Amino acid sequence: MIKEYAPEPLTDFSKEENKKAFQEALDLVKSRFGKEYPLIINGEKIFTERKIISYNPAKKEEVVGYVSKADKELAERTIQEAAKVFEEWKNWPADARARLLYKAAAIMRRRKHEFSATMVYEAGKSWVEADADTAEAIDFMEYYGRQMIRLSGSTQVTPIVGETNDNVYIPLGVGIVIPPWNFPNAILTGMTTGAVVAGNTVILKPASTTPVIGALFMEMFEEAGIPNGVINFLPGSGGEIGDFLVEHPLTRFINFTGSKEVGLGIIEKAAKLSPGQKWVKRVVAEMGGKDAVLVHNDADVEAAATAIVTSAFGYQGQKCSAGSRAIIHKDVYDEILDLVVEKTNALKKGYTEDSSVYLGPVIDKSAYDNINKYIEIGKKEGRLVAGGGSDDSTGYYIEPTVFADIESQAVIGQEEIFGPVLSVIKADNIDEGFKIFNDTEYGLTGSLYAKDRAIIERGRKELHSGNLYFNRKSTGAIVGAHPFGGFNMSGTDSKTGSEDYLLLFMQAKSIVEAL
Repeated sequence: MIKEYAPEPLTDFSKEENKKAFQEALDLVKSRFGKEYPLIINGEKIFTERKIISYNPAKKEEVVGYVSKADKELAERTIQEAAKVFEEWKNWPADARARLLYKAAAIMRRRKHEFSATMVYEAGKSWVEADADTAEAIDFMEYYGRQMIRLSGSTQVTPIVGETNDNVYIPLGVGIVIPPWNFPNAILTGMTTGAVVAGNTVILKPASTTPVIGALFMEMFEEAGIPNGVINFLPGSGGEIGDFLVEHPLTRFINFTGSKEVGLGIIEKAAKLSPGQKWVKRVVAEMGGKDAVLVHNDADVEAAATAIVTSAFGYQGQKCSAGSRAIIHKDVYDEILDLVVEKTNALKKGYTEDSSVYLGPVIDKSAYDNINKYIEIGKKEGRLVAGGGSDDSTGYYIEPTVFADIESQAVIGQEEIFGPVLSVIKADNIDEGFKIFNDTEYGLTGSLYAKDRAIIERGRKELHSGNLYFNRKSTGAIVGAHPFGGFNMSGTDSKTGSEDYLLLFMQAKSIVEAL
């Protein structure tokens, strides 16, 4: 009997035995630096001459691993193989597919620190952030397995005399899974296993900055016993194989998480009919945000300031849910701003190999340069009150940066920076605060700190974001408890970690038999 789903507990690093176990995992991962990893097509491991080199963003010359890189010829072979395997995999019973996820979750749980330690080196995550990432990956597998069993069989329909009536969900076909680098375990795992447990075969194209985590994911499913060709591992560039796979006539759906620009490009390409294509391709896209923590004048100022800093600077602000805007009522603006600056300056920065470090490097040179570009813009648009410095002599380090007195329509108040930069905006009253909250093209997450029940109830209706939190931070959605996905340019409101998510990878078939 499968027990009821419950979120995976986070590791308590105040316990010496847990710190020791994590340090051992760091040593293990470090001993594998420079290892080569294959791409995998229908179970065949292929090493190519061209490699994606995964660097440690904290020590930019250090190579975490070399991952074989696919070309169009291999991409064509992969999608043909995946289409053949789909004809078998779609007939596997839902509970059998679910058991594979449970098995994989058990393996990841046993190797939990190994996966997390890999993210410390490959993605620059702190111990706590990496541990939460892995816990979420486990949650996705446990939760989606149970949801697939719930969705199997016929749904309830109105009975008609003289007929049997069924409505069943069937899988779509071959999907392309394109996950981001910022949650290289959790989001990759959730996007892939949600599609697979629904009965589809997939081609997983990991992010080029974090492909080693993808290789570990494939090792885990191989150990779990998944049939060859259900998940195919195809690292490569978006321009070379990504577009090719999106436009391929055998592609049935694309599951994407990343930037707005890339997501909109995928939607556009998928909308065009390719020769031989027999279906309308489905695109599931989560594309980012410009999220806010809104503070009313009756709020707990200490709690609000803490949430602002945590939301803005957790994992260096490299979260689509990051609270990159703080909108503060004028009555408490100065008090909260002082607290935010104090708390920001107290954050420990450095190499996240050290368990006490909160803020590590940003992911790569491109991100480093882009974030610094926005910092320079911010110096012209507002008042720099914390941070502003950066150093890429050894790794890609940027100080947590706070700009005060930002106008809502300023560049740094509107555009997604995806780094440790916070824009603080003053609101004359709560009406203006609500307006500023909604005054971007995005609508992913947001928080309201207030005590007035009427304001909170009004916020439920008027604050337009897919994930809305009251009196807590804007980050940290839990699978099953906080279905995650946004409005407007934040994507298709995919609601990962929800009852509805698997339906995105299936279609309903109504079956009637006359008696």
